[in-house]
Amino acid sequence: MVDPKYGDLLINRFISNIMKDGKKHLAQTILYDALEVVSERTKNQNPLEVFKKAVNNVSPVIEIRARRVGGATYQVPTEVRPERRTALAIRWLIGYANERSDKSMSLKLAAEIVAAANGEGNAVKKKEDTHRMAEANKAFAHFKW
Repeated sequence: MVDPKYGDLLINRFISNIMKDGKKHLAQTILYDALEVVSERTKNQNPLEVFKKAVNNVSPVIEIRARRVGGATYQVPTEVRPERRTALAIRWLIGYANERSDKSMSLKLAAEIVAAANGEGNAVKKKEDTHRMAEANKAFAHFKW
């Protein structure tokens, strides 16, 4: 299913992740207001393009998973499936937007989206940390099935 305003599947997934207690209209309002603020802050660039760039910048390519081999637990780097990649990106964007100190959730979300689109912000930092951990543990890659 696509969202009513932009007709985009990714926007709809994002709205569903913002939603709490089944209040979808409120979640839509939050995201649409955030995208308007993004448009203003990026000097009238297409907010959908900025949003997709932000999600793309936050999406991890590789992650570590705990793997138990012979009584020892190893952190094994594995590739991330495309569906999980966007799910993690969405979760991180919303989570780190929530931690920001701004007036409303739409302003927090707009700030995090703009930061992520520019390759900065906490969500991008989380992705880089994940990649760094995977790089540090690549010696255990042979435990991957």
